Amino acid sequence: MKTKTKTIMTAENPRTNSMMHTAQRLTQNKDVKFGTSGLRGLVVDLTDNVAYAYTKAFLESVVVGASGLVIGHDLRDSSPSIAAACLKAAQDLGVAVTYVGALPTPAIAYFGIEQGVPSIVVTGSHIPFDRNGIKFYTATGEITKDHELLINEAQIKLPELVTTDLPSVDERAYEHYCHRYLDVFGKTALEGVTVALYQHSSVGRDLFVDLFERMGAQVIALGRTDEFVPIDTEAVSVEDHKRAQQWAADYTFDCIFSTDGDADRPLVGDEQGRWLRGDRLGVLCAQLLYANAVVTPVSSNSLVEECASFTRVERTRIGSPFVIEAMESLAADYQNVVGYEANGGFLVGSELAVEGSILRPLATRDAILPFLVVMAACKKRGIQLSALEARLPQIYTASDRVKGVSPERGAEFIAQLKTDPYTLEQDLELQPFVSADATDGYRLRYEGNVIVHFRQSGNAPELRCYTEARSEQQAREINARALAWAVSQL
Repeated sequence: MKTKTKTIMTAENPRTNSMMHTAQRLTQNKDVKFGTSGLRGLVVDLTDNVAYAYTKAFLESVVVGASGLVIGHDLRDSSPSIAAACLKAAQDLGVAVTYVGALPTPAIAYFGIEQGVPSIVVTGSHIPFDRNGIKFYTATGEITKDHELLINEAQIKLPELVTTDLPSVDERAYEHYCHRYLDVFGKTALEGVTVALYQHSSVGRDLFVDLFERMGAQVIALGRTDEFVPIDTEAVSVEDHKRAQQWAADYTFDCIFSTDGDADRPLVGDEQGRWLRGDRLGVLCAQLLYANAVVTPVSSNSLVEECASFTRVERTRIGSPFVIEAMESLAADYQNVVGYEANGGFLVGSELAVEGSILRPLATRDAILPFLVVMAACKKRGIQLSALEARLPQIYTASDRVKGVSPERGAEFIAQLKTDPYTLEQDLELQPFVSADATDGYRLRYEGNVIVHFRQSGNAPELRCYTEARSEQQAREINARALAWAVSQL
């Protein structure tokens, strides 16, 4: 069955037929730009011409001569029409398109890699509903920051665009993604495990039910919504904390599983309805996969070093392109290379031996792998998830953000903080300042194993704050004080 998308695409400039543009020039006065993971912007600014232009620039400057293209999207109302504009650009260049419909971002990227062709995913991930985005993948994985420059600067010609329909959905990508895990973990990996699945508006919500049940789990589906919910796995809302606690009181389960909107970042809770931080989940997964080289951004919990489980730990700027770049550089010297982010997204940089099978690399964020690894381990050892996590060093992170902070204002705030890092120590009544790291934003370390890290988001107008301490309560309290202080300065 065809998905009808009545997208009336008309040229924004009547002279576009005779003029060359760069994609970046088309968005000069719009809120559209590359962030830490893909192109992002307001829906009203992600016009048909903009989506068409960026897709054409990608195909003509990064994946020149591609024999095909995979296109899919999330469940935002705006996503199908943007996907139709991307598809039209490929068709006009004579590139065959495989449309896979609404699927998790890693499923779409993995299918493209398996087919040896690039992919495009229309998704705004976890950002607010009035925004959306486009992620680009080559036949080997995510585009790099150098690729972004090529796309921005590519000279393109815009035709006068016409109405298009999305074609029938190719179901192969769905099955390829499921079998990535079924073929490695097997059909009994979750036998006897009860999973509470917080579905909300995650694009993977139906696939998760199917996959987990095919692996033997009993699934309790909860919280499904018709409206899009911008779940941020790095800054779980008070409502979602309360919701998980209530579900734990109302149901009996072994764990809770959810994701952000495009299902590449996991949100995992234990049997008590307590959400695990993504960077603690990442360390557990890396340990259980016997990784010897781990890459993670500077914002991740420092327990990755303190646990002493890995031969090499590499810190990067925040964003999967930086993690992937570092994984690639380590692959020549280390056998089992993985990466993870504070949001829980897990990346595989080399072939890994898992359950007697080989798990192939997937150099993009994935939500399912860390969940399956830890739950399979819990089942084998006969322990609860809370007991498995309790074996990690007692170092905890809290994070939240101030919304509505422009990139310019956020940069000014951080620049001012760098001129006098002692101000924060005095105002928040912290122990003496020890050192600072300006790899991405400004990360300040204080005596007593306390860290306060401010960073302007690369995906949305938000100032993020990460705090680290030796107890969850202390980390949360310092985070709240730091954010209140930031608001007073902004």
